[in-house]
Amino acid sequence: MGSRRALAWEDLNVAGMLKNDRLARHFADVGWGTFRALLEAKTKLRGVRIVKVNRYAPTSKSCHVCGHVLPELPLSVREWTCPACGTHHDRDENAAKNLLRFALAAG
Repeated sequence: MGSRRALAWEDLNVAGMLKNDRLARHFADVGWGTFRALLEAKTKLRGVRIVKVNRYAPTSKSCHVCGHVLPELPLSVREWTCPACGTHHDRDENAAKNLLRFALAAG
């Protein structure tokens, strides 16, 4: 039986983010391409699958509890409450929980 360990990777539009003056320096400083290559090599060595999640998947604006998807969620909004089930979300934590769901579903 193979390993069920997985890492979900959101396929972000890094080239587009580098065009944003407010984000470009931060992304360039990280060495995003190097980080990604190292991460892929390390996961392969350890038998961990990488699940690439489409950059257009609504990971931030989908409620991880009930699945409701907001029609819009500007980047400036860091917390929101689901209008369907009332769950309060931190934007980044909610996206991480949705990415986990993608990783588990792919296994």
